[in-house]
Amino acid sequence: MALKCGIVGLPNVGKSTLFNALTNAKALAANYPFATKEPNLGVITVPDDRLKALSDIVNPQKIQPTTVDILDIAGLIKGASKGEGLGNQFLANIREVDAIVHVVRCFVDDNVIHVDGNVDPIRDKDVIDTELIFKDIETVEKRIEKLAKHAKAGAPADKANHEWAKKLQSHLETGAPARSFEVEDAYAPLYKELYLLTSKPILYVCNVDENSAKDGNEYSKKLTEHVKDENAEVILISASIESEIIQLDDDEEKMMFLEEMNLTEPGVNRLIFSCYTLLNLITYFTAGEKEVRAWTVKRGSTAPQAAGVIHTDFEKGFIRAEVMKYNDFITLGSEAAVKEAGKMGVEGKEYIVEDGDVMHFRFNV
Repeated sequence: MALKCGIVGLPNVGKSTLFNALTNAKALAANYPFATKEPNLGVITVPDDRLKALSDIVNPQKIQPTTVDILDIAGLIKGASKGEGLGNQFLANIREVDAIVHVVRCFVDDNVIHVDGNVDPIRDKDVIDTELIFKDIETVEKRIEKLAKHAKAGAPADKANHEWAKKLQSHLETGAPARSFEVEDAYAPLYKELYLLTSKPILYVCNVDENSAKDGNEYSKKLTEHVKDENAEVILISASIESEIIQLDDDEEKMMFLEEMNLTEPGVNRLIFSCYTLLNLITYFTAGEKEVRAWTVKRGSTAPQAAGVIHTDFEKGFIRAEVMKYNDFITLGSEAAVKEAGKMGVEGKEYIVEDGDVMHFRFNV
């Protein structure tokens, strides 16, 4: 499955610098508002050491990691929900993504202007939130108008939907995002149809200076405290460090550079893993002579659903899945050894895939 995350934030907070560091796509990063007008799309390879371990055993012709699509969206300003700046375009682009990566400026640099004159991560975060909520209120109000017409006809279900939508409207009008609104199963389809911007899971990225990349600073700590009740992920990244790492071709040089910065891994890794957590995703593997490959599925997916990620015919004609646990495969050293040890599982349609499963699918089309 293709995972798409949208990078958002005010102008000049480091979105495009981070995007370039993540994808090496060379998006325009400039010291003035609206340097990004059209959304830039990049593809990031998901780091997973398990792929190399599997390939060392299988010795395949190629290794295929899974990927994440990253959309660098134009900077937002106050009034975007009413079309100010590039507001309408910005908000339309957010609808396309699975998760929001909200970059918040947590560094001071007199050479990089701030649209509001000074660094204040809480204010900046609230500007974005407010504009997204305003747009969601507009969306819900339009749906309420339609539901009201149906409710007048007297159908109980339509009346119930109308009352529920008004409760959602009231929730948004308090300044709370849709993701914090409890949705009963009966109203889940209607909620999903609304495609609310603030219903998407969110990751806050504190873009800090180099010296604060490990432990943060006063700005990042204030933001972390401010969002503690939101059920959102918060990570620290120095976009300037990431932009330097991407220039290094040798893995050993990268590790030496990270050690100098007192870091254990690039920020891109933490960002991707945090997105996986947000979206409740896991990875399973297929391993053969032609290819060792990582696949992404939702946690809780059944074996047929996992097979469908490879090809829809695999899901339609699913017969069974042969499953090896990653640790068993690595410890025992081969598929034959796993079978001989009695650790090869033969699973049916009800099997729930686990992170790290090495799977072969049997199907009939």
